[in-house]
Amino acid sequence: MQKDEELLVALRKVIRAIDIRSKELSRDVGLTGPQLIVLQQVGKNPGVMVKEIAQSITLSPATVTSILDRMESRGHVNRVRSTQDKRKVGVFLTDVGQSLLDKAPLPLQEHFLNRFNAIEEWEQSQMVATMQRIATMMDAQKIDAAPVLEVGSLVKNGSEL
Repeated sequence: MQKDEELLVALRKVIRAIDIRSKELSRDVGLTGPQLIVLQQVGKNPGVMVKEIAQSITLSPATVTSILDRMESRGHVNRVRSTQDKRKVGVFLTDVGQSLLDKAPLPLQEHFLNRFNAIEEWEQSQMVATMQRIATMMDAQKIDAAPVLEVGSLVKNGSEL
């Protein structure tokens, strides 16, 4: 196999591993990866605002708002307007949301990060540079992406957020 084929096979394996884990999460808990990450942020910071969630997980506020819309419609979170500043809306877990968070598995990236953090810093830097170069080669540098290993769930005009 040629080097370019080996690289494409390795990329495909990574994509498949993420896809398989995403489907397991959806089947077992009923959440997508991005929903779980947002739920975790709300659980860590009750009353957090959309802008703060977006900044902490590197997604646009519009994307986070779409995720929260879906989660609120399912009774996982509540948005509460501040009585002191009507422009501020805090996000809180409901009992259903807390229950989901309690039974949710660790996201795939936590398993990955445990292994990544175990390697030497020079190798970490090399891997980051290589992946950034691959993203650039695929014209993906401007794609809205969170530090979550998830595929197929961030749909702009759908209900998969």
